[in-house]
Amino acid sequence: MDIAELADKVIAGDRRALARAVTLVESSRADHREATAELMERLRGAGREAIRIGLSGTPGVGKSTFIESFGLMLTGQGLRVAVLAVDPSSARSGGSILGDKTRMEKLSRDPNAFIRPSPAQSQLGGVARRSREAVALCEAAGFDVVLVETVGVGQSETMVAEMTDLFVLLLAPAGGDELQGVKRGIMEMADLILVNKADGALKQTATRTCADYAGALRLLRKRPQDPEGFPKAMTVSAVEESGLDAAWTAMSELVDWRREQGAFAATRAGQARFWFREEVRYGLLARLDAPEAKARMTALADQVARGEAAPAAAARDMLESLRQG
Repeated sequence: MDIAELADKVIAGDRRALARAVTLVESSRADHREATAELMERLRGAGREAIRIGLSGTPGVGKSTFIESFGLMLTGQGLRVAVLAVDPSSARSGGSILGDKTRMEKLSRDPNAFIRPSPAQSQLGGVARRSREAVALCEAAGFDVVLVETVGVGQSETMVAEMTDLFVLLLAPAGGDELQGVKRGIMEMADLILVNKADGALKQTATRTCADYAGALRLLRKRPQDPEGFPKAMTVSAVEESGLDAAWTAMSELVDWRREQGAFAATRAGQARFWFREEVRYGLLARLDAPEAKARMTALADQVARGEAAPAAAARDMLESLRQG
């Protein structure tokens, strides 16, 4: 594979090359990881910057319907939109359905849109391990907006905040029980809460639910990087396509504010530091898969099991052997 040629095609907006590049960065093969490092280094100077939006929501809230309606609205304004959808993987087989393209049929046919489903595998945080690199690829390919759809609401959904500029929480009309079920951590992380399905018989319920969340947000400490009124709760209807313009206006307003205040660049710099540390951590963990390391781990674990060594002492010996190796 000619990495220089692949990088040039990605920058030129070649969709097939972009798909190949995403496949490459998702690979765990050692030679592919080296090729990925070279590719990302070549793309680093592309000088393009998209708005990265993380999106999560409770099961059945209509994330795919919302993304399709929202994405079509953006492409209708002349923007190029990439969707990176992370599907949960089976703990038993490791497989994923990866059906997001079938659920976003209209958007998948839009020439200004790119949809890529990826398996979460064993990665916690609601995103795939290489989602960050896939986001950077879409950015280098010239997309204006990159939507990262996470697996679903949970305590581990916070990882998406380390790769996006905005985090949007999509919720369905419900009562107080739903508010109790959403974890405080994800509420504190959300920049915008959108109550979906604000149409038909559910419209009044959605309005009340939005008011409940707006009240809950006021109880949280205001973040210094946000203007007055953020984070905020709003109602939308993906089916009727209502409220989408207002949601996009709010997102754009928040991004513009953060850019003017310097918080946008500071956040991205902090994210770069975070992923550097993560790559180092992954590299150290990968060394444990070497045959010599596995044998040493097994021997030390047997000693601990027999009571011949304390776990902390055995771990210290293992770490020392890795350092010397």
